[in-house]
Amino acid sequence: MKIISLEEHWWSKELYATLQANPADQPIELFSLARYAGLNIEERLEDLGELRLAAMDAMGVDMQVLSVGPPATQSLPARKAKPLARDLNDQAFAAVQAHPDRFTAFATLPTADPDAAAAELERSVTQLGFAGALINGRTGDRMLDAPEFDVIFATAARLDVPIYLHPQIPPQAVRDAYYSGFDPSIDLVLAAGAWGWHMDAGIAELRIILRGTFDRYPDLKLILGHWGEMLPYWIERVDTMSPMTHLQRRISEYLRENLYVTPSGMFHQNLLQRSLDLLGPDHILFSVDYPFQNPIGLGARQFLEEAEISSQDKHLVAHQNAERILRLDRLRS
Repeated sequence: MKIISLEEHWWSKELYATLQANPADQPIELFSLARYAGLNIEERLEDLGELRLAAMDAMGVDMQVLSVGPPATQSLPARKAKPLARDLNDQAFAAVQAHPDRFTAFATLPTADPDAAAAELERSVTQLGFAGALINGRTGDRMLDAPEFDVIFATAARLDVPIYLHPQIPPQAVRDAYYSGFDPSIDLVLAAGAWGWHMDAGIAELRIILRGTFDRYPDLKLILGHWGEMLPYWIERVDTMSPMTHLQRRISEYLRENLYVTPSGMFHQNLLQRSLDLLGPDHILFSVDYPFQNPIGLGARQFLEEAEISSQDKHLVAHQNAERILRLDRLRS
């Protein structure tokens, strides 16, 4: 069974240095914390060759969709973000060219300048053959549903490529109000991977729906990791807003028709079954969240092989949905 994994991160020394020199929404201490846990994050993030390929072989993953780890260039001012995003995409392209059967990529976008971000998405897809883009739900204090970002969705819809919406840590004011008062390491993880950034991504998706984005672009596809960042499990509650809106469909319909989810290394069979019940097998893809969730990805293939679902559904989740949604054949032609 072929496995294509979508949320697999990397970044460059230049990006790391630039983020250290510029205040970022996604604090650098997250990666220090991971290092203390023995995950060897920096080396694995910077590698786009043998170390990564060996990890893929160990986990039984045939292809990774490379994406620059959060916050990528989104916390940087436009004058720094634009050339850096282009350089990162060119580096990813070189890795794909070196290993075309093992890698494809999502574009990094300089969202501080939405028009430049849309242009870089266009270049990445049409010239580099990328499969879409991975971005955060907020740039500074601007949520992704703000009107100026609509050009990014318009471009993705026209190119027929998905946007992978990645979590980021909540704004500092939210962290201070909701995620502070404990040991600093607990404050950080509570605001990040334990709870806060999943809420942040789920709210970003919900706001995109409420803004009417999918009415303007009915074929637009958004992907959320971590089994949908809580949102699919709250379908009935968020649907109570549907009669209050001027949307063309119920909120639950946008979630079931335009949203796709991946596990991001949360290999729990009950979450897979719940996602199948809520969204159906055509809307579930696969991801390990390398190297953050599991640096060598042990258990990835085993999770799918042991799933109590049909063989047909296993192949949909493992690779067929990715091949269809990312249009890998077209993008490589």
